[in-house]
Amino acid sequence: MPHKSLTLGEFIIEKQGDFPYANGELSRLINSIRLAAKVVNHEVNKAGLVDITGAAGETNVQGEAQQKLDVFANKTFINSLINREIVCGIASEENDEFITIKGQNKDHSNKYVLLMDPLDGSSNIDVNISVGTIFSIYRRVTPVGTPVSMEDFLQPGNLQVAAGYIIYGTSTILVYTTGNGVNGFSLSPALGTYYLSHPEMTFPEDGHIYSVNEGHYLQFPQGIKNYIKYCQEEKEDRPYTSRYLGSLVSDIHRNMIRGGVYMYSSSSKLPDGKLRLLYECNPIAFIAEQAGGAASDGYKRILDIKPTELHQRIPFICGSKNMVKKVEDFMSKS
Repeated sequence: MPHKSLTLGEFIIEKQGDFPYANGELSRLINSIRLAAKVVNHEVNKAGLVDITGAAGETNVQGEAQQKLDVFANKTFINSLINREIVCGIASEENDEFITIKGQNKDHSNKYVLLMDPLDGSSNIDVNISVGTIFSIYRRVTPVGTPVSMEDFLQPGNLQVAAGYIIYGTSTILVYTTGNGVNGFSLSPALGTYYLSHPEMTFPEDGHIYSVNEGHYLQFPQGIKNYIKYCQEEKEDRPYTSRYLGSLVSDIHRNMIRGGVYMYSSSSKLPDGKLRLLYECNPIAFIAEQAGGAASDGYKRILDIKPTELHQRIPFICGSKNMVKKVEDFMSKS
């Protein structure tokens, strides 16, 4: 199969013309993410052998305990991007505020901002479940040559120019889109090179997997409760299979390959949901739509939501198109 010999670097060069501002900056940015992901992958694979697991003793802006690998991954990606002087600003789930970066001539001339969850699902590291990195890239809206402002980061997801995730699991896979389909690249441990392993990834329109933390069932809105009952009914095409890891990239990646829906809705304890619009929901929604899937807050398209704050949380329903539509139907009826 010839596509398996195509490296990520070769693929980026080959597809650069698909990008409306094809001047090499986006290619350099994806390459920077690729290199940082290799470093994080190496550290994740050492977990249990060195003192890198467990809590770091700090909390992030959401009040969550930071894991040591959260801190390591955050610093690794930020340093990689700053050193290559590609972006004019970075926002991270682990940082209270966004970071302003000057270009090569110290003049704020770079054109892109990057938002990221540097290590999604990090609480699963101690039990050896796959974790990941999620990233989202926008073209700045403030004038080139000026420092970035909050306006550059609070853009709706439909303005993303690229998004992706990296899974650090049984194999390390980088999946990304620039708005022309979704492709996945697996890291060869022996060569340290990413090869195209999952070309033109697509969500099946229907599926038989639902991914939700059913331990929160009593706190869910009635529409989600009714949908879960629907999934569990004994019918010709049901019950569906319940699969939930608590690692967003792993749950989404599995459902994209096999067909399914992921749900982290609002609840009585978390009325706004738990997942972050800018760092998790927008990039995953962009990838899902580019792969023929859908993403919703239960009522409307994720990518049409106008962000109001850097660490905004929203309910998130994502996966096979017909399954997401069915969840929306249950939500509207209740």
